[in-house]
Amino acid sequence: LFWGGTELLRFPPRRRFPTVELRAETFNGSTHVPVPSDSAFLKALLSELRLVDEHVFLEHRDTCTRINHSCVYSVSGAAGELWPVLAFHKSGLIYACVPLVEGTLEPRPPLLTVSGLSQGLALLLGIMDYVSPSRKNEAELSAKVGQLRNRLIQACPLGTPLNTNIRSLNSSFEDIQEMPADKEQPAWRSSSYKGKPQVNVCITEKVKCMQYDQRDVVDTWQVYGAVNCKCDIEGSAPNVTLSLSLPTNAPPLQDIVVHHCVTSVDPAMLMSTSAEPLHDSVYNGPYKFPFIPPSDSFDLCYYTSQVPVPPILGCYQLVEEGAQIKITVNLKLHESIKNSFEYCEARIPFFNRGPIAQLEYKVSYGQLDLSREKSLLVWVIGQKFPKSLEVSLTGTVSFGTAGKEHPTDYVCTGSTAYVKLYFRIPDFTLTGCYVDQHSVQIFVPGKPKITASRELISSSYYIWNSKAPAPMVYKPLLD
Repeated sequence: LFWGGTELLRFPPRRRFPTVELRAETFNGSTHVPVPSDSAFLKALLSELRLVDEHVFLEHRDTCTRINHSCVYSVSGAAGELWPVLAFHKSGLIYACVPLVEGTLEPRPPLLTVSGLSQGLALLLGIMDYVSPSRKNEAELSAKVGQLRNRLIQACPLGTPLNTNIRSLNSSFEDIQEMPADKEQPAWRSSSYKGKPQVNVCITEKVKCMQYDQRDVVDTWQVYGAVNCKCDIEGSAPNVTLSLSLPTNAPPLQDIVVHHCVTSVDPAMLMSTSAEPLHDSVYNGPYKFPFIPPSDSFDLCYYTSQVPVPPILGCYQLVEEGAQIKITVNLKLHESIKNSFEYCEARIPFFNRGPIAQLEYKVSYGQLDLSREKSLLVWVIGQKFPKSLEVSLTGTVSFGTAGKEHPTDYVCTGSTAYVKLYFRIPDFTLTGCYVDQHSVQIFVPGKPKITASRELISSSYYIWNSKAPAPMVYKPLLD
């Protein structure tokens, strides 16, 4: 595993697993390509990610036959092409790993058949979740980097990820039990709890959306959720049962993936998939999860659902008129959505142009701010939509001379542009999914304290300019 940042390129935090490299050599046979030295790998990876030599044409990287639609790369080395390399660049940091392929590499197997890719991605996202909150505090970031090695030893001691929730792991080995004191205690309960029993449950749903407002292009949206639990309960192997509930006539939960601590579930629950159209035989619950909880916070399950409408419908129009452009943005909150936001804003970037030199605008609600680099308009709608549930923005923008510091994008050229929405609605889920506190069963003495919460968060929520061709694929999948 390799991980580093732009300011840590000389000595990036990294971890190699000789056991995995030996297994790779055995599985791959004559097609095996060894992992190069740290410096050689990093140099090749930066080139592949276009973080160096960006304006230089490299045939092995920039040829039209190698258009990459995923985060999986092939990195050139002295011994040949190292594949697969899972990598992405986020907030000035690079997260990368080389997953194990249990078989020959020629011909290259389909990505969906390489189980190590999903394991590696889960681990990298866990590291990102652990590191990102400290990104702007250098002292805190350095401290977390120093703890990362010990956490990785716990997360994947021999190279196979056992726990991808890096935040929940210990930063030292003091509290880690080599063997459970009780033979009935499962291995994932690394420590015992003493005190009043309490359970905290949080359902977090994220909604992705692509809206085009065009007759020949279909809008798409997707909601996916995670149920996070923290169970402070005495005992070596306490039994807990948690139930997820849905309102009447709500769309069912699908693509359910459960944590390994879940002891049993109805097989029909796991077979319900969004790949098939909804029909009468789809599993509609009850969604009961009996489990023996780990000692720390963990995600009990993940799910998706085919909700009928996105929470906010939008229309964006950008028209160029000489040296100026005219923009119109209309947003409407669906009547079924809770009109109470922690925050709600629309960001309107202007790529491949100079700084905004002149701006005239009118907003029906909220306020419009101009970013410091003068290339982004931020429309702060606030914590509520008006009674009409509709807001609008119209404006005329002109630009100065473009410089290297202004944002560029190879997709958003000309009038191809978008508005991106950011919002969070507390105590609400798009599916209506909730945890009934009275349904939580804990088989331990005493009356436990149950706390349940839920939230809906936007994720890659785009509204494209309806006056321009609609791009079908857009690159920032991890934004």
